[in-house]
Amino acid sequence: MEDFRHERHSVSKLVVHLVCVTKYRRKVLDAAALDWLDRHARQVFAKMDCKLLASDGEADHLHILVEYPPKLSVSVLVNAFKGTSSRVLRRLRPELAVRRWQSSSSMLRLRGSTLPPRPEGRGFRVKHW
Repeated sequence: MEDFRHERHSVSKLVVHLVCVTKYRRKVLDAAALDWLDRHARQVFAKMDCKLLASDGEADHLHILVEYPPKLSVSVLVNAFKGTSSRVLRRLRPELAVRRWQSSSSMLRLRGSTLPPRPEGRGFRVKHW
């Protein structure tokens, strides 16, 4: 039961897989941007009492696996991450100023007590905190 989140009146394990895609799927995210987005996601989700379980991406999209409390909705998580990451990354990297996140994200809620199998050959980095 240590994998579950124990709140005052509930026990839960809610995990969501977010896929954030750049606008028009432009290939603008390099290794430095992906590393910065990983650190930024860790900070944003920690403030919201969430755990970043894994993150990885390619030049045109970012995958994030987050465990979150039942008091938060998935839309709150997406809005907090996409809003701050877009604004701050454009300030730090002006060459990315024209590019931003696509208006919609793919959200997959994971059911069950285990995480999905690790994709082969994709370099998906699982972080244990």
